[in-house]
Amino acid sequence: MLLPAATLLLSGAAAADAPLSVHADRASHVPHSHVHAPGEIDESHDPLLLQITYTGEVMGNAAGGVRRGARYLDNLDLVFEADMGALVGWRGARVHVYGLYNNGRSISDLVGDAQAVSNIETGVSALRLYEAWADQKLGKSASIRVGLYDLNSEFDALDAAGLFVSSPNGIGTDIAQSGRNGPSIFPSTSLAARFDIAPADGWTIRAAVLDGVPGDPNHPRRTSVRLGNGDGALLIGELQAPVGGGKLLLGHWRYTAKQDRLDGSGRARENSGVYVRGELPLVKRGKRQLDGFARLGTADGRLAMFDRFAGGGLKFSGWVPGRDADDFGLAIAAAFTSRDYRLTSVAAASEIAVEATYRARVNDWLLVQPSLHYIRNPNADPALADALVLGFRFEASHSLLGF
Repeated sequence: MLLPAATLLLSGAAAADAPLSVHADRASHVPHSHVHAPGEIDESHDPLLLQITYTGEVMGNAAGGVRRGARYLDNLDLVFEADMGALVGWRGARVHVYGLYNNGRSISDLVGDAQAVSNIETGVSALRLYEAWADQKLGKSASIRVGLYDLNSEFDALDAAGLFVSSPNGIGTDIAQSGRNGPSIFPSTSLAARFDIAPADGWTIRAAVLDGVPGDPNHPRRTSVRLGNGDGALLIGELQAPVGGGKLLLGHWRYTAKQDRLDGSGRARENSGVYVRGELPLVKRGKRQLDGFARLGTADGRLAMFDRFAGGGLKFSGWVPGRDADDFGLAIAAAFTSRDYRLTSVAAASEIAVEATYRARVNDWLLVQPSLHYIRNPNADPALADALVLGFRFEASHSLLGF
């Protein structure tokens, strides 16, 4: 798979002088992919869509961590969407099917980090069904969605943070670490029902009920839907409010099943947390824009390695002369170890991940993105030196069907 990807990259580089879409049109060419924030993806398309996106990434641990070395990670997305109203007269209905392949290589094995320096790492090589849901509009302002569902496609997601390639900028570590097999996010999702309503311009209330254990922890390569077996449910709700041209998210999540306490004293049912997250345009000068974002989150320290999270960053769009469609930014994500975890393990107070990245649009179907990462206290392990990671990512996408 590396050879065809390299061919795509070289052919795209030859087209680097082709006209680029302006800042206002940037979203219309961003692929349907879990590596982008919802606001970056164009949801308006022809009644049928079949799109393939290949993401390749070379990452190297240059210093510190577990050991030096490099890995090639990849991610293949195949997305099908159908507007059932236009096709068969089922008004307000949409069907979405999303297949996923990853080669399973791990850069975190070299870095030793807990927060995952790459958001396309899975740890296992697998071809799986990632999402499969039906969405039904209810009037003008509400909808319900049922099926295999990635909660981070809508919950705890900011447009500005979608630029970055490290995982904690996509979803907070406080919720990403939760549950027996994580919540229903990349790469394993669960059966869910989601309801949302937009009562006023810029305001959205969304809530979801999800199977508490996505996939099968004992067989991570499989797409598995198993209800019962003590899995319980994950309940999550979020309020989105407009603030100064940006948005503010207030969220709460809770598992209904009991989970083992870190200190071995039994099981606890109250595995829950809250988060607040927001983004705001700080500067707008013609095609240039500077957006800032920040997030705070908590989790139950009796059950989780990290019980507090704080992060934020800056995204610069259109600031490079002649490169209006390019973005660059700087982000930081800090996860703080819980008291119970420190009592049962030799652990530092936190793991802190810093990322600087630049995403360049070569043409309408190719993006390239170098990145630089500094990981302080990988895995909060005092025995590991701070890590320096270099990365280079590319995304090639093509619509196989659109009419």
